[in-house]
Amino acid sequence: MSVLTVDKDNLDSIKNSSRPVLLDFYADWCGPCRMVSPIVDEIAEENPQYLVGKVNVDREPELAQEFKVMSIPTLAVIKDGKVIQQSTGAKQKPQILAMLEG
Repeated sequence: MSVLTVDKDNLDSIKNSSRPVLLDFYADWCGPCRMVSPIVDEIAEENPQYLVGKVNVDREPELAQEFKVMSIPTLAVIKDGKVIQQSTGAKQKPQILAMLEG
């Protein structure tokens, strides 16, 4: 499954997915975000049981504010419409998968 581009128009349908959701809050100019991005893409391709989306904080500042994103990259895991985990900073693949499985 490919990564979805998340914006204010599709957030509600993504948030209320029956599958666990991983959101990657990033910006194009952010070095650590560029390190995390291919890992997030890989997780989306290898794990169809998860819905994976990316939020560009420069284009969607309201979403960054709604999720209280103070620095990037920030990863948020949503289950049943609620954020159950949120983590800031570059993470390795096993750490991200652990967030989703937790």
